Amino acid sequence: MIGFLRGELAEKGDGYVIIDVGGVGFQVFVPANSRAYLASDGSEITVYTAMMVREDDISLYGFSRKGELDAFRKLITVSGVGAKAGIAIMSAFTLEELEQAIAFEDSKSLTRANGIGKKTAERIVLELKDKFKLDGAEPLDPAAAAAAAGAEGAAPHGGGRREAVEALMALGYSRAEAMSALATVKEDDLTSEEYIKKALKNLF
Repeated sequence: MIGFLRGELAEKGDGYVIIDVGGVGFQVFVPANSRAYLASDGSEITVYTAMMVREDDISLYGFSRKGELDAFRKLITVSGVGAKAGIAIMSAFTLEELEQAIAFEDSKSLTRANGIGKKTAERIVLELKDKFKLDGAEPLDPAAAAAAAGAEGAAPHGGGRREAVEALMALGYSRAEAMSALATVKEDDLTSEEYIKKALKNLF
């Protein structure tokens, strides 16, 4: 059993990265919004892993946080949710958004993940709602998020920052979360990719 891998990002492809650990390249399937997938080639990354063994295949799935790995393991216990569907869900949500969606039985939100239909989303909520209880938390409120974004003012100045906001929202973060994370990035005139990398450090 491989608990985690730490090494150099050697290559990335459609939904996976290859991590060079002491001269051995491990292919690891990761969510599209993970720090590992968004890292630059050659940088050091760490992923916590789950190994899936089938008759004709052995695959590794990796996550930047232990909590994300735990959530993935819970998702794939649901009937009809395999590793690929689990990765699709983890790609569409931050860990916190996923926890809230399930805990508050918001199955409709779950359908925004690729390949997750209404029935599957409802089954996820039904089977996992007791495993994602949030003490003292409140349901996600889109109106409140919009108000928070409005309080921050218009989109951050500069094309790179504006593009970074849109990219982070496409990864599943709310506008308020994206703008809050980017507000901590003091540098000006960075590329959108540089803004995204710096903002993601503040979102984990």
